[in-house]
Amino acid sequence: MKRSMRDAVVLVATLLAVSLAGPACNRGGESPTAQKEQAMAKKVQRFGSVVGLKKDKKGYYNKLHANPWPEINAMIKKCNIQRYSIYECELDGKLYLFSYFEYVGDDFKKDMAKMEADQKTKDWWAETAPCQIKVPGTPEGEQWKPIEEVYHLD
Repeated sequence: MKRSMRDAVVLVATLLAVSLAGPACNRGGESPTAQKEQAMAKKVQRFGSVVGLKKDKKGYYNKLHANPWPEINAMIKKCNIQRYSIYECELDGKLYLFSYFEYVGDDFKKDMAKMEADQKTKDWWAETAPCQIKVPGTPEGEQWKPIEEVYHLD
């Protein structure tokens, strides 16, 4: 085979291999979408917490959360919290609330201070806190007790 023909075959084979591999030929063999998802996953911090719920306040608490104030949801998002859920369960005749959320910001303490300083949030907490019972081991100044994540699967 002549040199120019051989060079053309090598060039075509190389181009074909690159086009078949597509975006996976970049860093680590992953697509840009997968790289972005991994970067976000590294940034996400997951939080769980628990608090008791007074039986006589259950209806009111659930009513509040069935129609949360729009300013509260906006502040939660503004403070880089996503996928926020609260679950309720009864154990040994006592009611408990379990919360889960993901934090995607860069400064958790700063964002929580912003939330705590917000007047509408203070008003909301003034409605919800009397419905709750702190569980043993709740840190001083906190309403909900943080709980440790022992397993996670994406």
